Order: sequence, then structure tokens, then C-alpha cells
Amino acid sequence: MRIILIGFMGSGKTHWGTQVAHRLQLPFFDLDEEVVKAENGTSVTDIFATKGEEYFRQKEKDIMEQLVDANESMVLSCGGGTPCFFNNIEYMKKVGIVVWLNTHVDVILQRLLKEKAKRPLIKDIDDEGLRTFIIRKLNERRMYYEQADVILDKEDAISMNDFIQTVLHA
Repeated sequence: MRIILIGFMGSGKTHWGTQVAHRLQLPFFDLDEEVVKAENGTSVTDIFATKGEEYFRQKEKDIMEQLVDANESMVLSCGGGTPCFFNNIEYMKKVGIVVWLNTHVDVILQRLLKEKAKRPLIKDIDDEGLRTFIIRKLNERRMYYEQADVILDKEDAISMNDFIQTVLHA
């Protein structure tokens, strides 16, 4: 079984991914971390700055496909934009159970305010403009996210058991 977590940056994909993988005794992969490894430790921010978003998105796609090829079962936490490029959402649905963590805008905003410097798409946005950016980007990506097999709207309130049962019954 492959569980693929999607959602906006700061939605909790890595947090839930590690928890679910541990509970189900599956390997866990964070796609951004895997891209960084493949780029000899170059951060996502530096990849965006030096090679551009197009390069990053292609690398992200290639590594996702390599992980799928190498793992019959796993939990994969994807970057917020991953499902929106190269028909990735269709590929994800073909190879696994796709779970959208549809976290509330205000929760995402509070999380991202604490880690703006590590996020290439938001590092130069002032705090007041960040909420507007999140809403705009969410609206652009919603059509991809909504294609998920499972949509979790109450990410902060759901228990681990509920999360796992929801995914396993998808």
C-alpha cells in the first residue's frame, strides 16, 4: 500500500506522514528531503534560486517515480505543488491512495509565519500579504487537491486511529 499525502505547505503532511508510517510500519519519505538528497544537500530554496522552479518540479517528479518504483508500500509526503505539475495527481492516484490534508487557512498561516525563511515561495512575502498569498495559491491548486481519494478537513482534530481508518477504507 502506498499512501501519498498532498496539501498546501504547512498543512501537516510531514507530521502525519511520519506518524502514519510509524504506526503502519511502512517506510516514510518526504519528497522535498529526497530532492535535497539527490541534489547533494542543496536546499529547496537554493534549487529554486539557482536552477529555477521548472528544474525543481521535474526533479520532484522523477524522484517521486523512482520512490514508487522502489517501494510497493510506503508513505510519501509531497510538496504543496507536486500534484499540480506534469499530471502528477493522475499518476499518484494510479499508484497509491492520495490523501489531501485540507487544513484551514488560518492554521496554515500561523505555521508558515514561523518558517517563512525555509520556504522559497513565501520567504519574500511580508506577513500581511502571506494570508492573501495562501488563499490565492490554495484556490489555484484546489482543482488538483480535490481529486484526492480521501479529503481530511479537520486535520488538527482527527485522531491517529481515525486518520488511519479513513485512509485504509478509501
